[in-house]
Amino acid sequence: MPKIDKSETEWADELTPEQYAVLRKAGTEPAFSGKYDGEKTPGIYRCAGCKTPLFRSSHKYDSGSGWPSFWEPIAEAAVDEKTDSAHGMIRTEVLCATCDGHLGHVFPDGPPPTGRRYCMNSVSLELDEDMDPEAEV
Repeated sequence: MPKIDKSETEWADELTPEQYAVLRKAGTEPAFSGKYDGEKTPGIYRCAGCKTPLFRSSHKYDSGSGWPSFWEPIAEAAVDEKTDSAHGMIRTEVLCATCDGHLGHVFPDGPPPTGRRYCMNSVSLELDEDMDPEAEV
């Protein structure tokens, strides 16, 4: 999928203030505050900025972290990862590969089969309940 290139003004006009703060400014919603932390409804989680499919509900699990967590993205090409050294620590930031929106971080303490925990901000996601979580995308 081609990259989406919009100005910060365009993003600010299209997103809610909360979405803009997280997706475009790499903010983080408070733990246990997001609507998808305890969500169990089947579907596909899309990027709230560009609607790209990112995660399957069948790959979601309760990590106890306070943010929705997944053990893998819907496809390797759906997300990009980069080193984040902000806030005095080194982490791996997860971005939407289509619009470069900040989604959250990935950690090496997840469950099998990947051992990874994609810890995402609810505000950066939209659950598409009409999509089969096992459908090809």
